[in-house]
Amino acid sequence: MSDRRTIPGPREDAGHATAEDGVVILDGPDGVAVTMTADAAALTAERLQAAALQAREQMAAAGPATEGRPGA
Repeated sequence: MSDRRTIPGPREDAGHATAEDGVVILDGPDGVAVTMTADAAALTAERLQAAALQAREQMAAAGPATEGRPGA
């Protein structure tokens, strides 16, 4: 018997953040929920923004996507 693990692909749906009782709750896909202090949430937001910018730059450097192109 082989051990096959499925690695999920990137999600396109964004998480939803709310503030309750002085903490931030981030609800993500598949029931993921994280509760953070305001400081931790702010730092996480900064890191996510920086990573998103870097990922976009990487995609731009990789060239145009083949999706939707004839013969792709």
